[in-house]
Amino acid sequence: MKKRKKLFIALGTFVVLLAGYTVVTIVRPLVLHTELVVDATPEQVWKVLADRQAYPEWNPFIVSSTGDLTTGGTITNVLRDTKGSETRFTPKLLAVEPNKELRWIGKVPPGGIFDGEHSFRLEALPDGRTRLIQEEKFRGVAIPFTRSWLTKTIEPQFVAMNHALAARATGY
Repeated sequence: MKKRKKLFIALGTFVVLLAGYTVVTIVRPLVLHTELVVDATPEQVWKVLADRQAYPEWNPFIVSSTGDLTTGGTITNVLRDTKGSETRFTPKLLAVEPNKELRWIGKVPPGGIFDGEHSFRLEALPDGRTRLIQEEKFRGVAIPFTRSWLTKTIEPQFVAMNHALAARATGY
């Protein structure tokens, strides 16, 4: 009986610690944030961003993207990290606002393990320029273990994509 009680106490303690750890990783996401001022209007930038059939021609990060851009729908993306590794996933579209925002969430099932909410926001600036903001908020129990990998192999790809998108939108 004593061994069983100790086992239940140990198991209960483990469950409480795991639950607390999970809450912390969900409440305090890892945020990768990049921005770039583009010498093109939001309409010009959006046109490049929304033309996903052309991604293989210019995009070093999202090398393929298919599916309708409809809020609530899903798309299929293939990402390439700085080491050349590719990952395919099917995020749910949370926002599709032409010339303003494209946002989705991808999750490792069942969710809460490795979730990423990715966004592209376009802010109109004076003189027909655009602030391009590419950001992802990562949440889940696996994030503390992947933080370094995300920062070293994914964030630089955000920057590379931003520059490639800007070059395409401005015709360089």
